[in-house]
This record gives sequence, C-alpha cells and structure tokens, in this order.
Amino acid sequence: MQTKTKGLIIREQAIGESDRLVTLLSEDYGLIRAFVRRAKSVKSNNLSATSLFAYGEFSIYRGRDAYVIDNAVPIEIFFDLRSDIERLSLAQYFAQLTYYLGSEEQPSHEMLRLILNALHLLCKGKKNTATIKAALEMRMLCLGGYMPDILACYRCGEYESDPMFFDIEEGCIYCKNCYRNNAITAPIGVITAIRYICLTDDVSKVFSFKLSEENLIILGDICEKYLISKIDGKLTTLEFYKSLL
Repeated sequence: MQTKTKGLIIREQAIGESDRLVTLLSEDYGLIRAFVRRAKSVKSNNLSATSLFAYGEFSIYRGRDAYVIDNAVPIEIFFDLRSDIERLSLAQYFAQLTYYLGSEEQPSHEMLRLILNALHLLCKGKKNTATIKAALEMRMLCLGGYMPDILACYRCGEYESDPMFFDIEEGCIYCKNCYRNNAITAPIGVITAIRYICLTDDVSKVFSFKLSEENLIILGDICEKYLISKIDGKLTTLEFYKSLL
C-alpha cells in the first residue's frame, strides 16, 4: 500500500552504485528508514529530493523487507547550509539529535516543525547560532520525553529566586535557599528562558527570546549538559561542531 507524507531527510547512506538508504522524519509516521532506488543517477527525479536536509512530499510503500520511496517532490533543499561549514555542522548535529530522540510509527508534526525552523534560521544567518542550538536542544528533549521540572523549586515549591540552580542529573531546579551541590547556578533570566523554550505553545516561537551574552553562555551550558546526560549514544556531530569554534 502506497502512502504520502511530508518529511525531512536526516540521514543518508549510499547503497551500491546507485541506490540510497535514507532516514526520514515524517510528519505522519515519525522516523522511517527507506530505500531510494537509483537515487544517485543524474537522470533520477529523486536525486536532490532525497539528499540530506531535503524537505519534501514523499510517496512511500512497504516492500518485502523495508520501506521504499517511490517518488519525492522537493519543497525546500536548504542549499545555503552548504556555504558555511559551522552552520552545516550544526545542522548535522540537529539531524543526529532528531535520529536519537524521534520515534517510529508516531506522528511527529511538532518535532518536524522545530527542526525545519532551526534549519531555516541557520540558512538566513540572522539569528545567533548559540540561541538556535540551546533552544533546539531543550525543546527536542521535551518532545523526546525528557522535559525538566522547571515550574518551581523541587524542594520547597518557590517559583522564583535570583539566582536559581539547575540540577543536570535530576532535571529540576532549586531556589537559592535549597541549593544542591553540582547544580549549575542560573540567573532568573536563564530560568525564564528555559521555561519559555519548554512551555510555549507555538513551536515556531521557541527561538524568539533574548538574553545577554553572559546568560546565553549559561543557558547553552545547561542545555548541552542536560542533553548529553539523556542521550544514549556518542554525539560525534557535536564534537565536530565544537572543534570548529
């Protein structure tokens, strides 16, 4: 049975001389691994539409052993990512996170919109990459089932103090009177930003916050460390991105 869905290619692998195995984050079915026959042929209509970071509409059917993409119509290729190695490597990191945190056989509309918005911002080059990275990491964790407890102090229920403390291990916050060893000190502006990233209803607005350069560094440290604590796998793309900085 053939079906159609919109999605983004987050992984690609050459198979033989002309075929391609891709991982697609689809709107309707989550992560799908599928073969694309003769995708590398210059005469193939699927050449660019099934390359890494291609967003499009895909016609898919279930073969004997695996899914097969029969046809792909590109909507956005994000070609401008290739012009900047730092932004390209960050996009590759986002794709790897999607692979680790996405789900199969589950609608993934919000996760798809999140990474599409992030790639769009990377292409435009008008948004600080540190803001894009921190916001995507934290919201992606929420979508993957790892939302931290950031509504109030985990011990006493205090909503706000300055500073507060983010516990990477437990995924919660503490007020200044309930400080716990090894928790990261976070000015209230950073905690407010984390709450906004996690709780805003419109995923397209996840990146619409501003922090001072100093607080943005703290936010980035919290988001990255919390993510690493939850990911069961080696983030080689993160290592490469950080080697460029």
